[in-house]
Amino acid sequence: MKKIICITGAGSGFGEASAFKFSENNFDLIIAGRRKEKLDDLKAVLEKKYGNKVLVLPLDVSDRIAVNNAFESLPDEWKKIDLLLNNAGLALGRDFFDEASLDDWDTMIDTNVKGLLYVSKAVLPFMIKNKTGHIINIGSTAGKQVYQKGNVYCATKHAVQAISEAMRIDLLSHKIKVTVIHPGAAETEFSLVRLKQDANEAKKVYEGYEPLHANDIADIVYYAASLPPHVCINELEVTCLAQASAYYLFKD
Repeated sequence: MKKIICITGAGSGFGEASAFKFSENNFDLIIAGRRKEKLDDLKAVLEKKYGNKVLVLPLDVSDRIAVNNAFESLPDEWKKIDLLLNNAGLALGRDFFDEASLDDWDTMIDTNVKGLLYVSKAVLPFMIKNKTGHIINIGSTAGKQVYQKGNVYCATKHAVQAISEAMRIDLLSHKIKVTVIHPGAAETEFSLVRLKQDANEAKKVYEGYEPLHANDIADIVYYAASLPPHVCINELEVTCLAQASAYYLFKD
């Protein structure tokens, strides 16, 4: 019987790359995200290339009622979720604290923190019933260091770190693994979203060095998920070679 992975934010970046990685390794997939057309296209490609089953779950993770309804209404065969990849998240704006947009703050908190909580709570009953499971949360190096103009984004990723630690403790008796992975600078849609679709400015973020790529993180997620049942990677912080921290980035 194939294992099932549920991936949030599957329409791009780490989520999309992970969908390919796990399909390649014979998983069936639930791919969740806000952009249904993109998910439908991804489903068609994955099923044709790998022959695995893919279920599209159009979903805004920040909508608690929609999340609960979506997972409660899953067909029984799709409720046997072995792995949850909480990947949905975003940064909005690079502003000093006193100049930042309250709307941006709300969106980041609702998605990065509440969304992760809503989806995890919706999926956990399935894992607890099956007495097995693995939750992998995508954090950020911003969850390890606070940097200028990062304020609330950094706060949300610090929350992901704390929530992951709390999950790991509270779910011990259910034999559910919890891993948090903190990527550094990675060339995905991240900067384009953060800089409000300013493609020129987004491109400049990655000039002069080779950043992480989505496939790099997908490989790490798969490695963490493929270890023996008694082994759990609790936390990983991953950067490209050019990045030592939020403050130290070497550009040619």
